[in-house]
Amino acid sequence: VNGRLVDGSGSPWCYGDLAILGDRIAAIAAPGSLARSSAAAVIDAAGMVVCPGFIDIQSHSILPLMMDGRCLSKITQGVTTEIMGEAWTPAPVRGRNTDPMAHAIFPFPLEEWRPRIKTWTRFRHWLEAMIAAGVSPNIGSFLGGGTLRSVGKGMAMGKATADELDLMRAVMAEAMEDGAFGVSYALIYPPDAYVDTDELVEICKVVSAYGGVYITHLRSEAEQLVEAMEEAIDIGRRANVAVEVYHLKAAGKPSWHLMEPAIAAIDAARAAGIDITADMYPYAASGTGLAAVIPPWAQADDKLFDNLRDSTMRARIRQELERPAGDWEAMGS
Repeated sequence: VNGRLVDGSGSPWCYGDLAILGDRIAAIAAPGSLARSSAAAVIDAAGMVVCPGFIDIQSHSILPLMMDGRCLSKITQGVTTEIMGEAWTPAPVRGRNTDPMAHAIFPFPLEEWRPRIKTWTRFRHWLEAMIAAGVSPNIGSFLGGGTLRSVGKGMAMGKATADELDLMRAVMAEAMEDGAFGVSYALIYPPDAYVDTDELVEICKVVSAYGGVYITHLRSEAEQLVEAMEEAIDIGRRANVAVEVYHLKAAGKPSWHLMEPAIAAIDAARAAGIDITADMYPYAASGTGLAAVIPPWAQADDKLFDNLRDSTMRARIRQELERPAGDWEAMGS
């Protein structure tokens, strides 16, 4: 009672009372019009907002949910649905993706998951395991594009062979049948960064056949933002697939002027009939891992740590980090 009701439709908020029966909304009425005497509990929501649970469309809760299915840090902020899968999912473990946790160091609660994860040969095995373990939020996911690439080609750079591409197509179709919303690539991070546009189109044709979505961290969010946006639009056009752009931004002051043409490209694509949308986060910052400042070639074939130990390779990495060249941009440079 006494709360401000926001229904999520875009309509203006209003004061009102809301009755819940079981796990369903039973009634919404004007303030004071619902009988309180028959209620098992009355919550005074004065000064607060009553609304549907928030949907986190770019959740990174895969590992936190394994540690603690209650997910209190999100639930207490009103997030009731977690949509995961940006670039990486712990399943399927197939092809050359034999140990998705090979380089991870986990606190104790996750160690018990290591042997179980290796048995998740289908996309759905992971989500089923989460539900069986018990999780507070609703969960769903895209298939991680990096995971898919790892299935077909591991951490190798270069164009996928016909056989590798056929395997990735088959695994993509299987994931869609298992309930994936589509596929998600983060094109600045290996192995996603090794995937060319033609390969993305072929995978997205499978996604399109199932009515799914291609959701992408663009190949550039800085000086090549417009070109990266044009690539996403081209994929949508050629694969006839719906496109969603993660956290649209122009990173770094020298790139700020590129936001206007990037948005204009989205508007033009939509006017031409391409189903493309984008989301943003409402703050002037971003965060990522240190891998984003290391050139993609240094991470190829799982040789990152070997390259960092080698003084000659380390010097080359540092040189490219300080003076990026070609189509690679060091995040934060």
